[in-house]
Amino acid sequence: MNAPIPGAADALFILLGAIMVLAMHAGFAFLELGTVRKKNQVNALVKILVDFSVSTVVYFLVGYGVAYGSGFLVSATELAQNSGYNLVKFFFLLTFAAAIPAIISGGIAERARFYPQLLATAVIVGFIYPFFEGIAWNQHFGFQAWLKAQYGEEFRDFAGSVVVHAVGGWVALPAVLWLGARSNRYRKDGAVSAHPPSSIPFLALGAWILIVGWFGFNVMSAQMLEKMSGLVAVNSLMAMVGGTLAALVVGKNDPGFVHNGPLAGLVAVCAGSDIMHPLGALVVGVVAGALFVFMFTTTQNRWRIDDVLGVWPLHGLCGTWGGLAAGLFGLPELGGLGGVSPMSQLLGTLLGVGWAVLGGTVVYGAIHFAMGLRMDQEEEFEGADLSIHKISSSPDREVSW
Repeated sequence: MNAPIPGAADALFILLGAIMVLAMHAGFAFLELGTVRKKNQVNALVKILVDFSVSTVVYFLVGYGVAYGSGFLVSATELAQNSGYNLVKFFFLLTFAAAIPAIISGGIAERARFYPQLLATAVIVGFIYPFFEGIAWNQHFGFQAWLKAQYGEEFRDFAGSVVVHAVGGWVALPAVLWLGARSNRYRKDGAVSAHPPSSIPFLALGAWILIVGWFGFNVMSAQMLEKMSGLVAVNSLMAMVGGTLAALVVGKNDPGFVHNGPLAGLVAVCAGSDIMHPLGALVVGVVAGALFVFMFTTTQNRWRIDDVLGVWPLHGLCGTWGGLAAGLFGLPELGGLGGVSPMSQLLGTLLGVGWAVLGGTVVYGAIHFAMGLRMDQEEEFEGADLSIHKISSSPDREVSW
């Protein structure tokens, strides 16, 4: 049976998804802006936009070819076929790829140098991410075929719990460890210095933009209009509210946790959002929200890993949970549609996590030793806004003329 030929409606469908996920990058920017201290707000905004721009060029020229074996260095006549469907499909998948540096950005905030991080972005989006994307979503190296032969089903990650979020979070962990904690975060007497968010309203705005855009991230992952399912939308909704309520309770009504809870639920539901029952998605979200709060406080306070936005617990661990949860709550016995194997989910998730840790360790380790990843102490004290961009987010005083 031949695959259906995409038409104008499919191109529009996936274009709307791409635009919604593009808007999520504004969410990443404002979430980071609201969480960091005031002296680093401008840097958060500039970093996300420039990272996205670098990601676009690199993914267009290299990354998409690594993942899918085809490129765009052909005539415009060829590119415009089927209403330009392949081009808007690239746009949609690019917004996923560019989410990796946006995720990492939150972990290394307030102390990373600007241009070395851009170099890391280029390598990650050009090779590290699409290498695993091709394995999970384009049958590379026969891994999926082997899983199907061994366990009856392929590794399933409908919208990227593992491919995007877990990979992003686990790449970020070595980056955070190479960088070290922010100056004076952990004092010599053993106390932890509070670094409260600079703006809860901006943090909340970022979270809400991400929440709204996420429905494009998940629903439009069908990539064709006829494959669209309302089940994905409602499962995303249930996981989102589950994560929110769990973070509310476990985080004791802390507004930072309350606004990251829905994101934890959405990260976790991506993988199995097309096959779970809504009540299963609710449970997945509840577990993710609680997991995020517990592991964020553990990494910051007990393990003293200064992951500023908690991107390793939020994306790395909740994404890992999502990959495994699809293999449980996707089963008919737990109300799912089936077509999933717990063992395939475990092995696929472990492969993604292992590749991300290896990639993150090598890329950020090489930059650390070759050119340095971290701002010097004086620059960090002054803040990235003034030391890198030579301007603050708002003037210290109004001019009088």
